[in-house]
Amino acid sequence: MSSLPLSRRRFLGASAAATTALALKPYALFGARKVSPNEKLNLGVVGVGGRGGEDLAGVAGENIVALCDVDSAILAGAKAKFPKAATYSDFRRMLDRKDLDGVVIGTPDHTHAVIAIAALQSGRHTYCEKPLTHTITEMRRMEEVARKSGLQTQTGNQIHSTRNYRRVVELIQGNVIGPVTEVHHWAGSVWETKPWPAAEPVPATLDYEQWIGPVQPVPFSKEFVPFNWRRWWHFGGGTLTDFCCHHMDLGVWALQLGMPYEIEADGPAPDAHCAPTGLHVRYQFGSRGHLPPVTMHWYSGAGRPQIAGVPDLTKWGGGSLFIGEKGMLLADYGRHVLLPEEKFKEVTLPGKSLADSVGHHEEWIRACKGENLALPQFAALGKTNSPFSYGALLTEIGILGNIAFRTGKRIEWDAEKLRAKGVPEADRFIHHDYRKGWKLG
Repeated sequence: MSSLPLSRRRFLGASAAATTALALKPYALFGARKVSPNEKLNLGVVGVGGRGGEDLAGVAGENIVALCDVDSAILAGAKAKFPKAATYSDFRRMLDRKDLDGVVIGTPDHTHAVIAIAALQSGRHTYCEKPLTHTITEMRRMEEVARKSGLQTQTGNQIHSTRNYRRVVELIQGNVIGPVTEVHHWAGSVWETKPWPAAEPVPATLDYEQWIGPVQPVPFSKEFVPFNWRRWWHFGGGTLTDFCCHHMDLGVWALQLGMPYEIEADGPAPDAHCAPTGLHVRYQFGSRGHLPPVTMHWYSGAGRPQIAGVPDLTKWGGGSLFIGEKGMLLADYGRHVLLPEEKFKEVTLPGKSLADSVGHHEEWIRACKGENLALPQFAALGKTNSPFSYGALLTEIGILGNIAFRTGKRIEWDAEKLRAKGVPEADRFIHHDYRKGWKLG
């Protein structure tokens, strides 16, 4: 991907002061053993319910030697499926094992960084759910640790590996609709804004201390655990960061986008605690070689682009719309259509140029065993097609949209200095704020 080396430099160019501030006690470095294609990896899985349970199923063909979850009831359910696996409520104790080759992370966003960085620093290949982190400083450090480790990573944006997404990329990069200067992405998920909840008794099965992890402690509420944490700024980023690594992935990939230089957002009045029910974000990206500048629009909730010649988008769920000089391309996770349809009936379309994926989890597994399945655009980044260096770009784009919304200001993003120019109030949303005893490695 021609713009991704620039993206990598933006990580490496962060100030020395910012990097030094992220120091941490070291974990034991066990190192990843060399595993042949005919062997099975020894894997530990952190977070085994919900999305984490799906990730566990995705790697179930390997040796699952360790399971970790803060809820003993959920952990018991996973243990029943993998009776030989040891169980833990604290990921740090799991990482003390000497037999792990890789770690799979399917926990809430606010704990991704500390777990993934610890796993990498202990020498384990790492798969982590999207978005990679809760804040930008966490993400920058995670990408740096992953790059220096030389280990195999994969971001959990599973739609990236579908044939439909690859076909859309083939059509856009094959110039079927001409140069694209505008792309729209949307997701219909809605998080109702609620008042900060009252404290409730902690369930007997839950290690709430471990669930809170690095963020500032707040009393337990069922409004946080086990699912609705994504509504609350304290733990997640609402619809935008939930889905940006899926939908924006298609625009960033197909159009070879790097970092936006300007971001604006509008929606309801920002709530101090909850992500909005609806949100519209406009991102400005510069030219990339012969490719023109691009405006990217994001819509959370009921918002959809209103463009002549486009079918009823309420029937498309979440999706993407590319607008080019010669036409448009409308896509969701599993389908795509060129518009206007009658115009493209007689057009000769480019053939298949991107190899099918072996599966998102399987791609990471094979990379851990030495196989390189990266497509040409991602070959410089590693052996997988959504390594942390790429997932970090998607994550930062999503977080920047929330920062523009929460500050109510147009953000001119200085990616090298981690600074929204002239908007000092953005700093508290850029940098992580950990409680005493928790730091990044």
